[in-house]
Amino acid sequence: MKRSFDLSSSLVGLAVISPVLVVTAIAIKADSKGPILFKQQRPGLDNKLFTIYKFRSMAVDTPNIETAKLGEGVSYITPVGKFIRKTSIDELPQLINVAKGEMSIVGPRPALYNQYELIEKRTALGIHKVKPGITGYAQVMGRDEISDDEKVRYDKYYVDHQSFMFDMWIIWETIKGVVTSKGVSH
Repeated sequence: MKRSFDLSSSLVGLAVISPVLVVTAIAIKADSKGPILFKQQRPGLDNKLFTIYKFRSMAVDTPNIETAKLGEGVSYITPVGKFIRKTSIDELPQLINVAKGEMSIVGPRPALYNQYELIEKRTALGIHKVKPGITGYAQVMGRDEISDDEKVRYDKYYVDHQSFMFDMWIIWETIKGVVTSKGVSH
């Protein structure tokens, strides 16, 4: 049932938001040099790497590390990037990953490929046995405001308590969070 929901939601979502995707792509191209999409390898189901798609929100010469670890490096964020990150529009291309079966609408957010400690903690608890999601329980419980250990605890809770109703609650909370920019620090 989850895969059917993911596939239908991603395809309908891509069709409905296609005007937003086009306008965002044009704005990114007008704002800075470089590709429209940011592509990066991330560990997915069973820690197998896949290419995640996001709208590019940073300059092309940005170091490939967590934004929070850039310190004052948030200056790498482009003017359009600041807006699309705050509104989470940068995440919309991940609907392609969902349609391809690499991600789910709801699941633990995929770690960066070089977040070795986080990947190790998740693997030890079996979190890697669930497809990563565009949104997840840890995101609605604090996103950038909580530690990796807290994220792992929330991810483990999600893995142990998955249900359609829990997913719907997470989606609802995600929508509320996007509207208010709750938990977004950069």
